[in-house]
Amino acid sequence: MSTGAKVASQSVPLPQEPNPVLPGSTPGSSSSSPPRWWQKPFVALRHLSRSTQFVIAAVLILGLTMAFVGNLVSKTIERSAVQAAAEAGALYMATFLEPYVQELSTDKRLSAKTSQSIDRLMSSPTLNTHIKSVKIWSPDGTVIYSTNKDVLNKAFPTSYEISQALAGHTVTEWGELHDDENIYERSLGIPLYEIYAPLREFGSGRIVAVGEFYESAKTLQHEVDRTRREVWIIVGTATLTMLLLLFCIVQGGDRIIERHQQTLRRQMHEQAQLLSQNGDLQRKIATAHQEFSQINELTLRRIGADLHDGPAQLLTLILVRLDELAALQERYQRNGHPLEGDVLETMRNAAQDALQEIRNISRGLALPEINGITLRQELELVVLRHEQRSKTQVKLSCGSLPEDLPLTHKICIYRFVQEALNNAYRHAGGAGQEVHASYDGTWLEIRVCDAGPGIASGSAPATEVNPSRTCLGLAGMRYRVEALAGIFAIESTAGVGTQASARFTL
Repeated sequence: MSTGAKVASQSVPLPQEPNPVLPGSTPGSSSSSPPRWWQKPFVALRHLSRSTQFVIAAVLILGLTMAFVGNLVSKTIERSAVQAAAEAGALYMATFLEPYVQELSTDKRLSAKTSQSIDRLMSSPTLNTHIKSVKIWSPDGTVIYSTNKDVLNKAFPTSYEISQALAGHTVTEWGELHDDENIYERSLGIPLYEIYAPLREFGSGRIVAVGEFYESAKTLQHEVDRTRREVWIIVGTATLTMLLLLFCIVQGGDRIIERHQQTLRRQMHEQAQLLSQNGDLQRKIATAHQEFSQINELTLRRIGADLHDGPAQLLTLILVRLDELAALQERYQRNGHPLEGDVLETMRNAAQDALQEIRNISRGLALPEINGITLRQELELVVLRHEQRSKTQVKLSCGSLPEDLPLTHKICIYRFVQEALNNAYRHAGGAGQEVHASYDGTWLEIRVCDAGPGIASGSAPATEVNPSRTCLGLAGMRYRVEALAGIFAIESTAGVGTQASARFTL
C-alpha cells in the first residue's frame, strides 16, 4: 500500500420498521375541539368526492358569475329596447306636436284653439292606442298643455328629465310614477313609460317646449320579457353545458387520480412489506453472525484445549523420556564409553521449543473468562497478556467507557486488540504499541497503533498477512467488527506506523 493509504470498511445499521403514511389516509389521530358553526360546512365537504366538491364550487362561482352576466345583459337589452322605442315615439310625437307649439316662439302659453286641436289629435284612435297621456312643458317648468286638465297651467319644480330635454336630449323613464303631476297616469292602472322630447321652432331649431308622452308599456314589456327569457335560456344552457363538460373532465381526472392512488397505496404497502422482510432478514443475519462468533470462540477454545491435552502432553512425555536417556548417557560415559555428538541435547531443545510454541498457541486460542469483568479490565488483561508473552511494553489509554457491554462485543474487542497487538509485535517489533479506548455516549472506539514501517506499497493484501500464523488476520478482524454492525478501518503510512480502529454504535 502506498504512503498515506487508508483501508476502511463500514457496515450500515439495521433499518427500523417502516411506518408509511398511505395516500388518502390520516396520519395519526389527535383530539381537537369540535368545529364551529361556520366550519361545519367545510368539514362536511371534506368527506365528499373531488368531483362533487368541484360541482358545488363551480355551481356557486359559475352560477353567480352567469347570473350577474345574465342580469347585466337583460338590463342592457331592456335599456336599449326602451331607448329605441322612446326615440321612435319621440320622433313620432314631435312630428305631430311641433306644428302646434310654433306660437310659443312669440307667446308663453298655448291658445285655447291650439289646445283644442291637440285634444282632437289625441282622441284619434291611431294615437290613442299607444299614447295614453301627453304633457307640454314650458321652459320655466309650467304645464301649458295636458291630457289631464287638473294640472294645466301649474308650475312644478324642473326635473332632471325636463332639464335634459331642454338641452336637446331624448329622455326615457321606466318604472313607477311617483311625481305629483302623475296622478292621472297612475289612475290608468297600466304600465307606462315616460318620454321627454324637445319641441323645436321651425327654421331656427330653437327649443321652445318639452313634450312628455306616456306610452303604454304592455307591448314593450312583453318584448322585454320575451328577450329576457331568451337571454336567461341561453345563459342557463351555456352554464349547464359548461358545468357538465367540466364535471366530466374533473370526474375523469378524479378517476385517474384514484387509480393512481390505489396503485401507489398498493406499491407502498408492498414496499413496507419488503422493508419489513428486509429488516427481519438483516436481523437474522446479525443473529447468525453473533451465533457464529460464539461458535467460533467455542471452536478456538476446543482447539486450544486439544493442543494442550494432545500434542503438548506427548511432547512432555518425549522430554521425560529424553531426560531418562540423558541419565543413561551420563552413566554410560562414566563407565568409560564416551559418545560423539550431542544428539540428545539437540532433540531436547527442539522438543522444548515445540512445547512452548504449542502452549503459546493454546493460550492465544483459549479466551479468558471476561463475562464478569468491565471493558477497562478486559483491555488491561489483554494488554498484560501481550506484554508477558512478547516481553514488550504497551501504552493503554482509556477514557470514559460503558460499564455494561454485551458479551459478543467483549469477545470481538478482545480478539481485535489481541490480533492488532500481535501484528504490531510481528511487523513493527513492538515499537510504539498503544491501545486507546473512548466512548462519547453513542460511539465506542478502540484504536491500536504502532510506530513500525507501515504497510509498504507492493506488500501482501491486508487480508493475507501471515494467514498461517494465526486463525485471525486482518480479514478476521474486519469480519468480527462488521458482524456486530461496526466500522473497521486500517490507516497506514510508510515509515510512520499503522493504526487499526474499530467503532461500534451503542
